[in-house]
Amino acid sequence: MGNLDRREFLGSLAKPAALATVAISNPTLMAKAITKIKTAVGNPKDVARDESYWREIQQGYTADRGLINLNNGGVSPSPTVVMNALKRHLDFSNTSPAYSMWRILEPQKETVRRRMARFFNCDPEEIAITRNASEGLQICQNGIDLKAGDEVLTTTQDYGRMIATFKQRECRDGIVMKQFKIPIPAENENEIVRLFEKNITPKTKMILMCHMINITGQILPVKKVVRMAKKYNIPVIVDGAHTFAHFDFNIDDLGCDYYATSLHKWLSAPFGTGMLYVRRNKIVDLWPMQAAWTSDCKKDDIRKFEEIGTHPCPNKIAIGDALTFQQGIGSKNKEARLIYLRDRWAKRLLKNDRIRLHTSLKPGKSCAIATVEIKGIDTSAVAKELWDKYRIFVVAINHDEFTGCRVTPHVYTTIEEIDRFSDAMENIIKNGVSS
Repeated sequence: MGNLDRREFLGSLAKPAALATVAISNPTLMAKAITKIKTAVGNPKDVARDESYWREIQQGYTADRGLINLNNGGVSPSPTVVMNALKRHLDFSNTSPAYSMWRILEPQKETVRRRMARFFNCDPEEIAITRNASEGLQICQNGIDLKAGDEVLTTTQDYGRMIATFKQRECRDGIVMKQFKIPIPAENENEIVRLFEKNITPKTKMILMCHMINITGQILPVKKVVRMAKKYNIPVIVDGAHTFAHFDFNIDDLGCDYYATSLHKWLSAPFGTGMLYVRRNKIVDLWPMQAAWTSDCKKDDIRKFEEIGTHPCPNKIAIGDALTFQQGIGSKNKEARLIYLRDRWAKRLLKNDRIRLHTSLKPGKSCAIATVEIKGIDTSAVAKELWDKYRIFVVAINHDEFTGCRVTPHVYTTIEEIDRFSDAMENIIKNGVSS
């Protein structure tokens, strides 16, 4: 990206209030202003190291620099331009909600749907806008017909809420959930497929798998598992909570019929926004979680999964602004930058023999998220020390099979913040924790 392009991009980030005013008075001018956000030109690996470029991205967020937030895997802040759009839509909604929100803003959700489908390379009629990944996944987990004795298959590392959903169906419907262990880290894709297939029985009716495991950042071979499962006519529900807008891929790279994600993580959309993909020929037989407003209880309209009653429409409309911000960076550039940030701390710390990484650094096996353990020091104590002494926010993962701090930077994270985290970890290795 040349200097002129950078200035144009920075201008689009630094003047959200002005753009908001333009939007109200002249939507055409607003559209022209947004088009000034350009993708960086050049090899993504080179762009990833261009600090002058990423400094402009960092300035697009109102991040609190009094702390270092390395828990963006939970929820990420939104860029200023997204927050201003959200505020603008909220203010407009509040003028006369039954008209301004329902009649004016709600139809704009269809524009967001079309843009999301274009980005994901699917049919707009296969995209439902939800509140988070959990909602989308539960629609699938509860919406596929099962009977007593039917088995569902997943790993011991899948997300706790999704495990709880299957446990509820065990109590309610008499189904059986089977879980199995996978390697940590998991680097052999064929071994993962083999383990899924090994645990299939004649009673297996559904598979739930992570695209990226939330506690390690490990990327799993979804397409290979889906291909294997199709031999047995078993649907695969893909938990993509941590993957959409995190690294470069689309639905063709997965091949699945069901995929759900949160948009308030890596897309940096407003809190409480998510996306559910259901392949079009599967919609009719998937029950919605809440009764849809239709006499046909199995209607083939993707919107039946959005029927939740009165809801804050502005959150969904502002997804479009987050998508524009994402496209301004470019998915390949973003992926390369996040890997660069991860490798900067991980490879430095791995020089110490007391460091154990529970995430593979091999290409295609992970991206921003990695989980690190200091051998001989309690993980929760490490996380507490990082916060109490250094104001660095990480998540302590204490799983039955491993323990470590989950470290999750984002595009607004600076090199200095990554290095301060590494300094703090090395100090803990050398001197231990305070208490």
